[in-house]
Amino acid sequence: MQSQATPDHSADSAFASQMGDRRFGRFNWLGMVTLGRREIMRFLAVWTQTLLAPLSTAALFLMIFSVAIGKARGEVMGLPFTHFIAPGILMMTVIQNAFANTSSSIVISKVQGNIVDTLMPPLSPLELVLGYLAGAIARGVIVALLLCAGLMLFLGIVPAHPLMALLFVVLGAALLGAVGMVAGIYSNKFDQMAAITNFIVTPLAFLSGTFYSVEALPPFIARLTHFNPIFYLIDGVRFGVVGVSDSAPMLALAVSAGSALAVSALAWAMFRSGYRLKS
Repeated sequence: MQSQATPDHSADSAFASQMGDRRFGRFNWLGMVTLGRREIMRFLAVWTQTLLAPLSTAALFLMIFSVAIGKARGEVMGLPFTHFIAPGILMMTVIQNAFANTSSSIVISKVQGNIVDTLMPPLSPLELVLGYLAGAIARGVIVALLLCAGLMLFLGIVPAHPLMALLFVVLGAALLGAVGMVAGIYSNKFDQMAAITNFIVTPLAFLSGTFYSVEALPPFIARLTHFNPIFYLIDGVRFGVVGVSDSAPMLALAVSAGSALAVSALAWAMFRSGYRLKS
């Protein structure tokens, strides 16, 4: 009598165990780290565009404002005008690069049709959000550190509260990285992304106290400015770098952290539902 081979269920049991662990909340650290590493390597591979170009733009801003109106403007909040605007330009550069990192990654993947390569692996919506944010925060922090080194070297600005400044840089990169994810998921074409950048992100960045103190604004406009979360990011990093601010640093910290969490939750919900990601 021919013996029947007994099926080996060990592989199936291991797979079921892994799936059971995932159902009960096991976090896919390897997958998240791999996605974050991919996002970091993506911008490091073209560092002249992603790191050198923003530094050059920030230096041009500082040079133009310093030469054109620096001495004639006088002091702002007890600081030379160039010293006052330097932290704002730093944060503006950080958030623009964090936004570009996540938004461009998602939109390019959608346009090229390979977004499925990111969605198919066993990554939860939370792991996707954290992986993309890792790249945005890494790019923002590197840009900030390089700019801080330039400010110390050429303007003699030594951060008054370096840990506070770093915290606001991380929060700023996280907030705009999350906004970039939302914008990237929503946009199916590059012109849709350009519209979001030109009509939402850039105006919010420029109308946030980067080049002026809100004390100089009319009362109504000053009140409106306080509804702009980027104002608190710039005000917070200004406190960390030069020690002065328009609002209480703890209020700026709370608004920045709350905004980053809220937009990240929106990105999580969009990944979870597959909105504009799954046909």
